[in-house]
Amino acid sequence: MATSTKHRQGQEAPPPADLLDRDALLELHAGMALIRGFEDAVQRLFTKGEVHGTTHLYSGQEAGATAVCSVLQDGDRVAGTYRGHGHALAVGVDPGALMAEMLGRTTGVCGGRAGSMNVIDVEHGLIGCFGIIGGSIAAATGAALALRRTGNVAVAFFGEGTSNQGYFHESLNFAKVLSLPVVFVCENNRYAEFTPYEEAMAGGLADRPRTMEIPTTVVDGMDVTAVHAAAVEAVGRARAGEGPQFIESMTYRFVGHSRSDPGKYRKDGELDEFKLRDPLLVSRAILAERFGVAASDVDAVEERVAGELAAAIETARSGPWPEAGAPASEFRTAA
Repeated sequence: MATSTKHRQGQEAPPPADLLDRDALLELHAGMALIRGFEDAVQRLFTKGEVHGTTHLYSGQEAGATAVCSVLQDGDRVAGTYRGHGHALAVGVDPGALMAEMLGRTTGVCGGRAGSMNVIDVEHGLIGCFGIIGGSIAAATGAALALRRTGNVAVAFFGEGTSNQGYFHESLNFAKVLSLPVVFVCENNRYAEFTPYEEAMAGGLADRPRTMEIPTTVVDGMDVTAVHAAAVEAVGRARAGEGPQFIESMTYRFVGHSRSDPGKYRKDGELDEFKLRDPLLVSRAILAERFGVAASDVDAVEERVAGELAAAIETARSGPWPEAGAPASEFRTAA
């Protein structure tokens, strides 16, 4: 079982070595590679004018969704953010259907109507990706209310800026009072849009759930094994009826807030420094050091994922456009 959740702000919970074997970690690495490749493709297709609207990419944060969703079960529910492509892929949404959604095709997971920010796939437990800041927290808390006494849990992903929203405090309080089976996962990528989080936040973020006596762990969000260890404990506690749990995953996005953000507010050298902690590089290092996995074996996993993704994208691009005036019943739905 994972280490104690009683950690001070900024102190990371070390992952126990026996939680993941070689094959399990390779599978997590493949999941992160899928998300990274998908986001690279979205960016590429956006610059070609094939993806419309706006996009918020998950590049650099792959360890969070991949690790947390790997410990979930059928019947669990997940609420993501507008940076939700990674959340969707991590719960098992088909990459081709997700890309078709980005491209506005009727074969998209929501019939081409959700676009980048509002994907839903109830079949895979994804109750929504929310453009409204804090919407994921309220939705997951509501889902947890319905999941009491079922043995299932709800998970809310959100950014650190959300902790300044009313949704955050009201939902955490409600979940604690009713001891709901919900895991709150704050993906602290250190910037609330363009503002460094420490410039807009009084006190430590992790202190906020702790004042409500919600068990809280701060982890290295660039290390998939660390997030996995925290998720095993948090989800296990929530599933066992011990009420809400909180994970602060200290991560970093490698791209701007959205398509129109060049990220010029970053400190000189900061992006390069964090890229040395790329989640894919971290998991490669752990695979080599802990399990003796050769770089060529990891390359083979990434090449397999890239090939499958390329085929899925081509299928998505060939999907039909919706006809003007077509009724909603003719669109594919996720329900």
